Amino acid sequence: MDTGKSGQIVISREVARALRTKRPLVALESTLISHGLPYPHNLALAGELEDIIRRQMVTPATIAILDGRPHVGLQGDQLARLAAGNDIRKISLRDFGVAIAQHASGGTTVAATMLVAHKAGIRVFATGGIGGVHRLLEGAAAWDVSADLPALARFPLIVVCAGAKAILDLPATLEYLETWGIPVVGYQTDEFPAFYTRASGLPVGARVDRPEELVSLTLAHWELGLMSAILVVVPPPREDALPAEQAEDAIRRALEDARMEQVSGQALTPFLLGRVSELTGGASLQANLALLRNNALVAAGIARSLAERLSQPPGQAI
Repeated sequence: MDTGKSGQIVISREVARALRTKRPLVALESTLISHGLPYPHNLALAGELEDIIRRQMVTPATIAILDGRPHVGLQGDQLARLAAGNDIRKISLRDFGVAIAQHASGGTTVAATMLVAHKAGIRVFATGGIGGVHRLLEGAAAWDVSADLPALARFPLIVVCAGAKAILDLPATLEYLETWGIPVVGYQTDEFPAFYTRASGLPVGARVDRPEELVSLTLAHWELGLMSAILVVVPPPREDALPAEQAEDAIRRALEDARMEQVSGQALTPFLLGRVSELTGGASLQANLALLRNNALVAAGIARSLAERLSQPPGQAI
């Protein structure tokens, strides 16, 4: 579906068909493609994540802005364009109007992807790790808080991730989520995962072990009029996760490097993730890729269960 006006959403035929027939869908962000990995690895992973979701009989919907228009569901040439990175911006909520007015193209962050997915009618979104409250670097005047957090309070989606990126202040991030009434649900875990590692020592608000349980919890939350997202946190696969000590040592060293080089703002997260990968000999990157694949698989199962539940007559048991 193409609305024909600048700034309005362009929905691919595949996604439009799934929406029309009430088939399950999973939204995917695109900063992973545009800014997260080097070419051609970014393009290969983008296709792989979509394939994982399709194999579960679910429709993937990668979201991006192309020539000033939000797109939901990308074709192969559009994915390749994002992956090549020529004049491709990183677009969060604050950048939306500017990108549309300037007919720009870019990968959408978690927050921006949630906005477009919600407007398109998609309820499940898979990503790697959300943004959060940054650790307070020496000499910094105030906390750096990601736009992902207020977006989670505004848009009613099921967001599947491996927790917040481990470079962040995880206790402060969880405090923010609690303040804004955003349920943090562990999927087959009682602890908030720390992105590269399976546990952080921090408890989640609730635990579920099956997609059907998560769907029941979600619908109960939304039916009360509580329209925040449900944050589903999934530990990275055990065989790919980093030991906590190795990850934290690399993060501390990366933070010190960022302070010495005076890196801040939107450049900080990609700098830290890249430096951590260097310091771990690529092990953190492999953990990142593994959790992305796993999150796509979990999200597809949740989307399928949600579609089944919504297709039932009111009051019918699962």
